[in-house]
This record gives sequence, C-alpha cells and structure tokens, in this order.
Amino acid sequence: MANVSAVAPEPIPLRTWIGVLASMLGAFMAVLDIQITNSSLQEIQASLGATLEEGSWISTAYLVAEIVVIPLTGWLSRVFSLRLYLLVNTVLFILFSICCAWAWDLNSMIVFRAFQGFCGGVLIPSALTVVLTTLPPAKQSVGLAAFAITAVFAPSIGPTLGGWLTENYSWEYSFYINVFPGALMLAGVWYGIKQTPPQTQLLKQGDWWGILSMAIGLGSLQVVLEEGSRKDWFGSPLIVRLSIIAVIFLALFFLIELTRKQPFINLRLLRYRNFALASIVNVSLGIGLYGSIYILPLYLAQIQQYNALQIGEVLIWAGIPQLFIIPFIPKLMQRIDVRFMVALGVTLFAISAFMNAGLTNQTGLDQLRWSQLVRAMGQPLIMVPLTSIATAGVNPKDAGSASGLFNMMRNMGGSMGIAVLATLLTNREQFHSNRLGDAVSLYNPETQQRIDQMTQYFVSRGADLTTAQNQAISSISNVVRREAFVMAFNDCFYFIGLALLLSGIAIIFIKKVKTTGATAAH
Repeated sequence: MANVSAVAPEPIPLRTWIGVLASMLGAFMAVLDIQITNSSLQEIQASLGATLEEGSWISTAYLVAEIVVIPLTGWLSRVFSLRLYLLVNTVLFILFSICCAWAWDLNSMIVFRAFQGFCGGVLIPSALTVVLTTLPPAKQSVGLAAFAITAVFAPSIGPTLGGWLTENYSWEYSFYINVFPGALMLAGVWYGIKQTPPQTQLLKQGDWWGILSMAIGLGSLQVVLEEGSRKDWFGSPLIVRLSIIAVIFLALFFLIELTRKQPFINLRLLRYRNFALASIVNVSLGIGLYGSIYILPLYLAQIQQYNALQIGEVLIWAGIPQLFIIPFIPKLMQRIDVRFMVALGVTLFAISAFMNAGLTNQTGLDQLRWSQLVRAMGQPLIMVPLTSIATAGVNPKDAGSASGLFNMMRNMGGSMGIAVLATLLTNREQFHSNRLGDAVSLYNPETQQRIDQMTQYFVSRGADLTTAQNQAISSISNVVRREAFVMAFNDCFYFIGLALLLSGIAIIFIKKVKTTGATAAH
C-alpha cells in the first residue's frame, strides 16, 4: 500500500455536512430499532397474544431482513442513485414503523418488522457510504466519528429508551419514536445529498444468482443463530435443515462472487490485508457490543429483578460518556497511530468484561457503573480508527461494497455472540447447578442443619411441619439455582473478554495507515 500526497483540502459546504448528518440519523434509528423493542417484548407479546417463543420472531424477523439487505445496499444505491434510494427507504422505514405500532396480531407484527428491517438495513451502510463518497480523506475521520455514535451509542441507549417509553406511555411509542427523526432525515437527505444519475442498466446485467444465494444463505444462517438456542440447536429438525441450506448457499455465494466479472458485492476486498484484519476485529466488536447488551440486562432482570427502566439506568453509563469521548477521536487519530488506539480500545473493552466476570447476587448499579465507564472509554477507540483502517484507500466505486461488508461483519458477529452466549449460559448453569448440588447434598450435616433452622423459621410463621420442611428445601434449591446462574453469567463475561483479546492478535499484522490529509492506495 503506497501513500499518495493529497492536495490542500477545500472548505466543505454546510450542505454536504447536512447530508452526512442526515444519513447518520438514519443509521442511528436503524441500530436503535434492533434493541429498543427488547425491553418491551413482554408487553408486545401480551398485547398480541403470543407466547415467549413466538414473540422471539419479532426480533428475528427484523434482524434476518436487515442482514440480507446490508450487502445489497452498495449495488442498489448505484442502480437507483444513493439519494433516491435513501429517500425511498426512509419513507418506507417510517411507514413500517407506524404499521408495527398498529399491528393487530403476531403475524402482522412479524411481517411489518421484516419490512422495517429491510429498510433499516439500507440506512446503516448507506451512512458509511455517504462519508466515503462525499467527504475528502482529511475530513473522513470526522464522518467516521459520527458513524461510530450510531454503531456504539444507539445499542447502549436502546433498552433505556424502550423501557422508559413502555413504562410511561406504551410499547407502541417504541415505533412512533421514529417518525420525527425520520422526517428530519428526509429533509436533510433531500437538501444535502446531490442527485446522481441512476444506473438502471445495471439491473439487466444484475448478479441475480449471487443475490439469490446470498439472501437464502444469510437469511438461513441468521435464523439458525437467533433461534438455535431456543430450539436446542441440532435437536431441532428446522435448525438442521436451515444449517444445511446456509452452508450450501453461502458456499455458492462465495463461488459466484469471486468468479464473476461484475459481482454485486466485491468480496475481493477481503484480499487486502487491512480490510480483512479490520473485519476480524469488527466481528469481535460485534460479539462484545451486542453480547454485553444481551447478557447484562438478562442478569439484572433475572438476579436483581430490575425492571426495564432500571436496566436502562445501568446501561446508560456505557452510552452517555461516549458522546463526550467520540468528538475527540478524530484529533487523536492525527497524533496517535490508529493501530495503537484500536489495541487500547480492545484492551479496555476486554477489561470491562472481566470486571463484570466477578458478579455476585448483590451486584447492582453501584458496582456495575465502573465497568460500564471503562467500556465507554474503550468502544470509541475501536470503532472510529478501525473503520478508518478498513476503508483507507478503498476505491470510491467499491465504497458501497466496503460499507456493506464491514457493517455485515459487525452485525453477524453480534448474532454469533448472542447465540454462543445463550447456549453457554444454559450449559454452564446446568454445570454449576450439578456441582453446587453435589456440595449441598441433603445428606450433608451442614445442609441438614440449615434445613432444620429454616424449617423452624417457617413453623414460627404459622406453617405446619411438613409444609415448613418443603419450603426450607425449596428455598435452598432456589439459592443453589441463583448462584449457579450468577456463576454462568460470569463465564459469559469471560467469553466476551477472551473473544476481544484474541481479536487483538489481528491488530499486530495491520499495516500502518495515514489518516490526516492523505489517503492510502492499495
């Protein structure tokens, strides 16, 4: 990779910045909608008359649609022009958000969430494409910092916002909230992004077999990752069939895209060392980012009995500080090697996970605040410099492919991380329950003594001897199960920390890139 000197940058018009910020608003809404319904899922299920397992498809439908459309966005934005493509999908995103709030049963909600996911999946990579195609290299780090806010801040405040809206209004407002920022985005994109001629002739030579194989393969894989732990993985015929379909069609997708002269997404970008290595770190960032937001609320709800709003108060300590840190990242990137920044960010994020790996049944907001603050310091140091490393020197015509691939990697990492964590939590809880159960045996004198003490307590509260003894045994069983879960949650945080540290190996092999006033060419 050779360095090419850049000409002194011209002032960037306010109109361009408005277009960039409008696209960021769209990405923020789309990422927010991944998490915002999670805190109100029980209320949505109750309102629609759905079971817990059926209700899980409300999130799965959105994620499947989103992961399928993200890689397509680069090609479709060339076909219809980036401006028109963004405008249409923003209108549809607002429309389907309203439809979700008006859903009359589970099936209608799943359909509307899938359509909302299709449109939301367009908004995420398009924001990065706008940065790479409208800002000069000298200012791209500022655009990337804005993009980082959408990627790392939105998931942190999603549960908080969803919990607050559900607690004070109703779950429908988790969808209505998209209307006002969506209207602002429409105005900003209309004014700030220049219209380019559509290239509809690309439809005639479209890579339709590649698109079809990608959609089937990625969609099947996403369902496997989202539903696998709930359906006992390969104990479910559905998961087995979808796994086979995913393997066949993803292999076909890679074969088509690497051999076709005009693929709809340029997988050859993965041949470039920095893009490939940054993508590996990006997958681990997805594991840490979405894994933490999955496992920590689960602990707080299950062990501490926190409601959605209280859970949000914990997570916000990882969200708000990032708003004050991210604006300084572009300046730091001009003075510090971006590889060092990513390494430091990964280390801090891993440390925050290890800090959470010491949970007890007493750990709450006061104890978790510090690990959340460490995480808030680490995440921005990864996201902005890492995106800069991956996109340095990317040819403008490949900006859409680079954006789609890079965002897909992070989202896929999040889905894989949540799938592993859900399974790990179940398996480790059973493991620790068995170990603790052996130690707390009914034949153990200390256990018998404790049962006698608790039996006397329940008798003193008015229970007969047999009932009191059953209550005492049940109480001890509940304590054993609670402690087993706490230990399993700790194991999950160890997994997140180790996944982040292992990805740090890739950083060692990343080539140095220049981020100030010059760009690198492959």
